[in-house]
Order: sequence, then structure tokens, then C-alpha cells
Amino acid sequence: MFGLLRDVADAFRPQDYRRRASLVLINGLAEQPESWFCNRRHWDRHFDLKIPEFLVYDGPVIHRRIEEGLPITVEFLTDQLELFLENFVQKPPYHLVGSSLGCQVAIEFAVRRPNHVGKIVLLCPSGLGGEEKLPVVEGVRHNDFAAIVASVFHNPRFVHPGIVRHYERQFANKSWRKGLLRTVRGTSNHCVRHKLPAVHRPTLVICGQQDRIVDPEQARSAVSGLPNYELVLIPSCGHAPQIERAGQVNRLVVGFLTRPELAPEQPEPVEQLVPKPSYA
Repeated sequence: MFGLLRDVADAFRPQDYRRRASLVLINGLAEQPESWFCNRRHWDRHFDLKIPEFLVYDGPVIHRRIEEGLPITVEFLTDQLELFLENFVQKPPYHLVGSSLGCQVAIEFAVRRPNHVGKIVLLCPSGLGGEEKLPVVEGVRHNDFAAIVASVFHNPRFVHPGIVRHYERQFANKSWRKGLLRTVRGTSNHCVRHKLPAVHRPTLVICGQQDRIVDPEQARSAVSGLPNYELVLIPSCGHAPQIERAGQVNRLVVGFLTRPELAPEQPEPVEQLVPKPSYA
């Protein structure tokens, strides 16, 4: 009992004054910053947590592009991430945790700014090849928000009532629906599989084995043979492991991001023959 009380007290005790590494969370296609509700408090104890909000479907930035006839692409979202980090964080290198579409943005940024990235975690990454099912599109068209939420989770008991209420409100917002569908149109055919070898930072890929949106086998084959990638498959888990298996994912992410990197092996010193000086 006393041990449990001590652990609880430690959890709420202020951390030592120090500069913590920046951890940037990048949302997936149908997610909002609130979708990290199972992770934010835990990760915030270890990192300087940042959640850029550039997938605001009813916001002025996306709708300004729509009015100008410009597509909402992964490149554009990567531009927005770069703009946010350079103007409002300015503490590279950044650790990146992406979910689904957010993984593509993380990969593009890592290729574009390799010296600005520490480590990367990819949760159920999209854009690795193969057919991807996007129930969010059919859900929006048929006003069936419950189908969207249910398709994400392997076990429906992890569907928090607040998530359902959130989508119920959003579906009634025509501006939000338009922004979402234009983003789907501009990003659905993007592929980052060929760029994975260009990412040389340590990368952890976490997939739910029962993911019905992105085939986890695509992730397995995509990272096979790449030395700086690690893959974890979580059984009885769908497309949102950060919610459905929050405790396990929280530990995996913190353990991976705080694990010291092994120093590269140094070559054995070569004994050089120095000619004797001539005194002739």
C-alpha cells in the first residue's frame, strides 16, 4: 500500500528543472489533438510535448487553399509542420510520433530536415503501399460517424463516448466535412515507402495486428532489412493502438525515445610505420 502511494506521489511531483527533448505528435487523417488523451499526460512527464494543429478541417488555412484551387497534399502538410517547428519550437532535434497519415508527414520531414530529427515513432503508418480502406470517406458521405469509429477499434469497448460525440458534432459541420474530403482527395495516393531507406534516424513502427484500415503486413515488408527500423505488432488491436493499448504504447514510446543510442563502432587503430630520421 505504501509503495503504491509513493508511486502516485512521484507521478504528480514536479520534475527537476531541466530542458526536455521536444516530442511532436502528428495526427492522422480523422484525428484531432484530443485523440492523444490516453498519452499526453504520460509523455508530458518525459518530454516537452507539442501538438501542431494543421489538420483543422474547418479552419481558415485549409479553406483558403480550397478557395484558391490548391490541393491539400502531404507536401503541404509537411510545409505546415516545418513552419510550426521553425517558428514556435526552435529546439531541434525533435522526436516525432505520427499516427496513420501523420506518419507520412513525419517521414517527409525527416527526409527534408534530417539534422532536425531525433527519433521517430510510426503508429499504424499509411502510405507504405497496398490498398488502404478509408471508412471515414464513406462515413462522411452517409453521415455514419459510428461506422468510422467502430472501424478503427478491434474491441468496441475502447470506443470512448466522447469520441462518438465529437464526430457527431463534426459531421453536422459542412465546412469540416468539406475540408476533410478535400484532404483525403489530396493525400490518398501519396506513398512514402521508397523514402524509408533515406530516413537514417532510429525509427519504431507500431501496428495493430487487427488493423482493418492499413494492412500491418505492408509495414512489415516495408521496413524489412532496414537496419534503423524496429517493428512491434500488437495483437488484438486495431488502427488506434495509442488508445486501444495505451499503457503498452506509452511504455514502448518512452522506452524507445529515452534509450541511449549505441555509439558507432570505431575502427581499430592502425599502427603506422614512421621512418627513422636521417642524420646523414
